[in-house]
Amino acid sequence: MVGDYCPISGDNTDMHSQRNSKSGLSCKMVLQAVGKVLRKSKTKPNGKKPPAEEKKQYLEAEFTKVRVVDFDLKELVVLPREIDLNEWLASNTTTFFNLINLQYSTISEFCTGDTCQAMTACNTIYYWYDERGKKTKCTAPQYVDFVMSLVQKLVTDEDIFPTKYGKEFPNAFEALIKKICRYLFHVLAHLFWAHFKETVALDLQGHLNTLYAHFIVFVREFNLVDPKETCIMDDLSEILCAPAPPAPAAPSSPTSAPSPSSHNHVTER
Repeated sequence: MVGDYCPISGDNTDMHSQRNSKSGLSCKMVLQAVGKVLRKSKTKPNGKKPPAEEKKQYLEAEFTKVRVVDFDLKELVVLPREIDLNEWLASNTTTFFNLINLQYSTISEFCTGDTCQAMTACNTIYYWYDERGKKTKCTAPQYVDFVMSLVQKLVTDEDIFPTKYGKEFPNAFEALIKKICRYLFHVLAHLFWAHFKETVALDLQGHLNTLYAHFIVFVREFNLVDPKETCIMDDLSEILCAPAPPAPAAPSSPTSAPSPSSHNHVTER
């Protein structure tokens, strides 16, 4: 049985107006969608505009030239003859821990949960991992407190940093040193990135520059921090760790005839 044919109710004029209305609406929606795509194409893949790169004040020549020492830091970090490597690493790491802790304390009142809601340096956010490996995002002062508390616990542990004669360092000592140095680098990077203005206001940029350069030269000498970790500060490292230019030679005096006694002169050292 063939069913009855039932035409759509309404005249042709109404149908035409409905099609025109739908057609106009469809065109508008298409144009809006295209515009949205074009706007996104000018931004990052996630649709967010890339943040404007902040000016790095610590790279300006008037600040990078300020140091508290003017000799080659390489001479300070090279392992002396007849000194045990672990002893040298322990001594230097403990010193860096104390100096970086002291440097941070000078601006700690400006590093708060409100001003530094995350532990940042350049475009990097550092997360804290507890003993169970749980990842935690914390404020910068919390992160620094975790770092300093952990390092303080390690360097005062006689089984890890032995101070008594004849006591051996643990087998995993170098791995612990690398872990400590990585954390200390995070603190130094944050000081430059977030608190360099306060450091300049306190006239301590020379101390921070020298401390950073000394630390970088040390960790490079013994491969203690992965270059992928420190690359965010490479622009500063290359400036501060560059060897000092040789001093200009003193002008030579006119040649004069040697005195009779000059042939027998002995230089005392």
